Amino acid sequence: MGAASSRDAPDIQPRNQPAEAEASASESACPVPEAYRNPAVYNVYSQRINDPACPIALPQVDPRNNMPIEPNQMPSPGQRKLLSTSRATSDIPKGGTASTWTYPSPQMFYNALKRKGKDDGVTEDDMDSVVAAHNSMNEMTWQHVLQWERLRAHECGQPTLLRFLGRPHELSPLARLQSWRRGTLPFDRHDWYVDRCGKEVRYVIDFYFHDDKAGTPEAFTLRVRPAVDSLDAVVDRLK
Repeated sequence: MGAASSRDAPDIQPRNQPAEAEASASESACPVPEAYRNPAVYNVYSQRINDPACPIALPQVDPRNNMPIEPNQMPSPGQRKLLSTSRATSDIPKGGTASTWTYPSPQMFYNALKRKGKDDGVTEDDMDSVVAAHNSMNEMTWQHVLQWERLRAHECGQPTLLRFLGRPHELSPLARLQSWRRGTLPFDRHDWYVDRCGKEVRYVIDFYFHDDKAGTPEAFTLRVRPAVDSLDAVVDRLK
């Protein structure tokens, strides 16, 4: 969702939903709200985490023991300072639910960087600003998605973010074309899957960092557009 939205950093994490864990096996006991017609609920790895028979989300579980997986909020080995475990709530509606996605805490972010070996030059003191940039970039991305979705407002007035996939090592066609022209390459790419009231549509997002503007709001830019997966997407792109 650079620090802002890279697989090199943790993506948005789904909020724990203990109140929803007692969903009845009866489909009638847990109907899909009208605004959220896609019953699927996914985690940050694009894995479905709810019972297909019931659209209400269940806790994410470890398939090895069927026990709930809790986010790692413990300090990493060698960590010198305690980091906040507080998690900010996003404004991005979470597909299949009536809630929103929740961002990682500074401790979760730091742990993910350490786990992936991407912590060179990163200190505990950097985490608050890194997490803030990550959250801001994702909020900005969603606003761009909503601008496109207004073209389909007659189909759905309340789109939600169903799932997303980081693809940092794959250039989108637009980024590849720009590379041929020796333009700036994106530091990350995401594919976001939006629930358009029961219809799943994919968006491609390229994230750019401009070294010559480092330290300014213009250092990060993004390009958001519908993936050309359907005739509707082609029409929207032409518009």
